[in-house]
Formats: sequence, structure tokens, C-alpha cells
Amino acid sequence: MMKKLIIISGVFAVLVTSAGCKKFLDKEPDNRAKLNSPEKVSQLLASAYPQNNYYPMAEVSSDNVGDCITDENGVPSWSTLLNNLYFYEDNKGVDEDGPESYWFGCYKAIAAANLALETIAKVPDPQNYQAQKGEALVARAYAHFMLVNFFAKFYNESTADTDPGIPYVTEPENVSIKKYDRKTVKYVYDMIQKDLFAGIPLIVNEAYAKPKYHFTKTAANAFAARYYLYKQEYDSVIKYATASIAENSFAANLRPWNNTTVGVGYTTLDLNGNNSLSVVYTQPDQKANLLLVETNSWWWRLSSFGRFSLTTDIASSLTSNVPVSGGPWSFSTGSYVQGHPVLSKVEEYFVETSIGSGIGNGWEMVPLFSTEEVLFNLAEAYTYKGETAKAISLLNTYLSTRIDGYVAGYNIDEASIKGYYGVTDIQEGLIYTILDYKQSEFLQEGMRWFDIIRYGIEVTHEELDATGQHVVRTKTLTADDPHKVFQIPVTAQIQAGLAPNPRP
Repeated sequence: MMKKLIIISGVFAVLVTSAGCKKFLDKEPDNRAKLNSPEKVSQLLASAYPQNNYYPMAEVSSDNVGDCITDENGVPSWSTLLNNLYFYEDNKGVDEDGPESYWFGCYKAIAAANLALETIAKVPDPQNYQAQKGEALVARAYAHFMLVNFFAKFYNESTADTDPGIPYVTEPENVSIKKYDRKTVKYVYDMIQKDLFAGIPLIVNEAYAKPKYHFTKTAANAFAARYYLYKQEYDSVIKYATASIAENSFAANLRPWNNTTVGVGYTTLDLNGNNSLSVVYTQPDQKANLLLVETNSWWWRLSSFGRFSLTTDIASSLTSNVPVSGGPWSFSTGSYVQGHPVLSKVEEYFVETSIGSGIGNGWEMVPLFSTEEVLFNLAEAYTYKGETAKAISLLNTYLSTRIDGYVAGYNIDEASIKGYYGVTDIQEGLIYTILDYKQSEFLQEGMRWFDIIRYGIEVTHEELDATGQHVVRTKTLTADDPHKVFQIPVTAQIQAGLAPNPRP
């Protein structure tokens, strides 16, 4: 393992040097002459999903990580990336798992969607391309949505029309270097909504040979539910969440962590190998996976061997007993390095650039939307609508697949929620419950970061000495810290004329 890492790092510097010269949108070659059928446009749209992984930058920035002391990843630039993310410093590298690469990955996906839409607008029989148009619009909306939530302030109705956004690009580039306007967060959200409204009705599941790798109706509605949750428009969350997963169908579509509902649970799976959790978790036959994408990423290595990752204490806190319920979580961690636990949900596929060279790229399949997220979003919307009994029912359905030896006695109710959190308002208690369950559920998937920025959660990261007994450095991310917004990449600032995000 270490030998391979060192070999890879030797050429990595060469690879990233050329990556720094990318154009702002990293335009795809002009293949319009070849895009002469719906099938060929569909092939192009396979590139309309960001093939860069946001898990590392979101997870390492969250309160799911600490100082594991040991650092076995063997690549200096990776150590720099993890240090920058952990201590909320702007990263200027171009590693596959860093902010700049994710930025370019999203705009490359947008370029593919825009090329597809431009082609469809010019064909003589656009009625035959409606399914492709729907996918392109929703995919374009998704990439912009992720960009605005990483690189701009989180949506706040009172300030969204003045907070700087990110460029919303709706046409392919036709010049080498083009200047762009960030506009506002509200503008970006409005454009996302416009694309969603236009795209979702056009999506045809039957158009896909492998539906789980595309925006199906189910995945697109899950995306819309997340979009409206972030806007705090809860009636719309309920509308789209229930359109994604029927409310009486959640139990059959959740991940089978325990053995209660579906066959053999995840807890019986090995840490590695063909029947490991990391292999099974991202398979398209898992009903909970609503949208999967292949990403160029080293997250498996960073999470398994990088210094700033899941610690023993954090793992124990998040995977032992279920808050409120008290039952034992089905989640279980393993480790490749002592004192460095991992709940491995991604499998790395190492692809050599030339056979036998030992040099190449890591590729990992990651879920972008899941049944679990839809359930939590629906429960949160019900909570804010005052329909707390429905929210509690959903959470108990979730627990029925997550508690080892589950019995009805592990169910939660209004009294147990209030008592556990010491609150008198059931709405407040339910939000605490949902956030706690989500933190454990999506451990090492980056989802916690979005709850941190949504709710202004404060995060403190500590650096320990070599003994692990003494804190030598502390960094706290406050509720309104400017570093909750990732910095616009330097390349985009220079080439596209974009103003950077403010820093103290």
C-alpha cells in the first residue's frame, strides 16, 4: 500500500502542474457534428454529472473528524489538503479531492449538459429528444446547486438577493477565456428552480439502460426535496419527497443495516474484499441508492489513512447507542491502522495509466442521493409544519432498519425526545433528533457539512502532539465564520474575473 502511494505521488506533481492550466469551464471538445441521435446525446449526458468527489472537503471540514496522529497516506499534497480543510485554510492545490478540482468538475459537467441542450435546440425533431432535455436540465441544476452551496453563502431569504453567488452558465463556451458574473445566491437558486421545473416532467426512466447512474424521476424528485429544504419551503419538500418515495414505501427501500427487514444486513459484511461494505454500499441493486456517480477520487485512502479523519472517540460517539432510543446502532467500524477507525462506504478502483506502471488514478462510485436522505428531509419538513407525529413515525421506520435486535420497545415518542434533550418544545427536540441521526447515518459521506452550514453549528478542531495527550493547536469555526464558504479557486478568479469570497 505505502509503496504504491509513494509511486503515485512521484508523478502526481507532474499531473497537477498541467491541471492548473485548465480553462474556467474546461470545455469538452466540440462534438456537435456527431450528436445526431437521441442515443448519442444520451452518451454525452453521461458526462453531465460531476466526476469529482465532494466527500473529502465536506467531511474533513465537519465535526465528524479529529486528529488521528498517524498519517499513512504518503503523499505530501494530500497532507496539505487535509491540513487546509481541517484548519479552515484556503487550499490552493489542484488535488482531485480539493475545492478547485470540484469546482472544475462541476463546470465540466455543466458544459456537457449545455452542449446537449444546444444540440437539442437545433435538431429538426426535438420532440424525440425530450427525455435527454429533461436529464440535461436537471443535471445542470444539480451541478450549480452544489457549487452555490460550497462557494457562496448558504441561502438566507433576507440576504440572498445581495449575497454573491456563482456563475450560472447556460450555454457552451465558444472562446478560450471568458469573463463571468457571480450574480447573487437568489439568482442562482431561481435558475436552479427554473431548470428543475422544466426538466423533471420530461424525464423518462425507460430511456436509461442503467437508471441508477442518471436522474430518474425518483432521483430528480429527491433533488427537488433537498432544494426546497434548503429554501425552507416545507410544503414543496413534502410534495417532492413523497413523489420520490411513497410514504408507505420507506421501510422496503432503506439500507438493510440490520437483519430485520431484508435478508442479510450490512453488519455481516467484511471490511474489505468482494463482499465488503464498501463494495455492496454503492451497488445499483441497493434500493436506497437513488443516484450514483463515478468519481476520480482518493477518498478511500484519505479516510482510511489520512491524519485528520474519524477518530476512535468520535466513532464511538456516533456508532454506539442511538440517541433517544438507546438501542445499539448497527453501524460498525474497522481499521487498517491502529487508532484510525473507518466506516468504509466507498471502494477504490485503481486504474493504471499504463499496464504495470504502478501509476494511475483512483476511481470511486459514490451515492449522490439516497432513500435515507429523502426520509430525513420529509421528517424535517413535517416537523416544521407541526405534523410531529408523522415525523416521529418516519424516524421509527428508519430505526427499524438501524438497531441491532430491533423491537418496538426501541421506538421513540414525544416524551422520550423531550426527556433526552431536556426541552419542552417537541419541534426543537425533533430537529435535534433528526440532526443526530443524520450525523451517524451519513458518516464519512460529507452530508454533515450541509447541516453545519444550514444550522450555524460551531465546530472545533484540535491538533494533538505526537503522544496524543496534549492539544497543541485549536481552530474553531463559529456560526458566522467566513470560512464556512469555500474560496473561489484562484484560477477562476484570474481567468473568469470572479471576486474572491471575503476573508478576515
